Amino acid sequence: MIKKAFIFDLDGVIVDTAKFHFIAWQRLATSLDINFTEEENEQLKGVSRVNSLKKILEWGNKKISPDVFQSKMDQKNTEYLDLIKTLDTSDIMPGVHDFLLELKKQEQPIALGSASKNARPILKKLGIYDLFDVIVDGTNVTKAKPDPEVFLSACDQLGYVAQNSIVFEDSVAGVQAANTAGMISIGLGESSILKAADEVFAHFTDMPQNYINTLLSKKK
Repeated sequence: MIKKAFIFDLDGVIVDTAKFHFIAWQRLATSLDINFTEEENEQLKGVSRVNSLKKILEWGNKKISPDVFQSKMDQKNTEYLDLIKTLDTSDIMPGVHDFLLELKKQEQPIALGSASKNARPILKKLGIYDLFDVIVDGTNVTKAKPDPEVFLSACDQLGYVAQNSIVFEDSVAGVQAANTAGMISIGLGESSILKAADEVFAHFTDMPQNYINTLLSKKK
């Protein structure tokens, strides 16, 4: 049987936590007297917490001390964690659970490759933590997407080379990271935004039947 490494981003691919990130970042921005829009929130997809706050400060033309910077990051994370306490299995994105179960059935290796430092508790809340063979998140890597470090680390831990790895991403930075690594990139979202991906679907439910078999035979 052909085997490849299947690597999934978390936010926007497995679960829609973008709304929680938006609320938490908006509250932080308001505390700094900065206007923060949903369009700007889109630009933070796949971006680390540190770089996200830097971008918000740039948009608001604000400067803060290192101590305040750290306290604001902690504030954002605390509020985000409070918001995601409501997560449960119903919050898994359409079709993802079935897709993961089919990969398990076919004994395909599965990894998470996310910038989130809260990936593990989120996966546990969703009831799918045990479906992942490897979890690489913001606690394991230092370079944010579009640097491919998170994906390269995931495929390395699974024991696969980049050319035999498939990445599922919803962000431009994530697709760029997968492409830079030489991996097959599957975009989840709008094709006009994720046009650099090898293929794009709105949801996993839009993928053709037996799409996993198509991916196993696909080459970069």
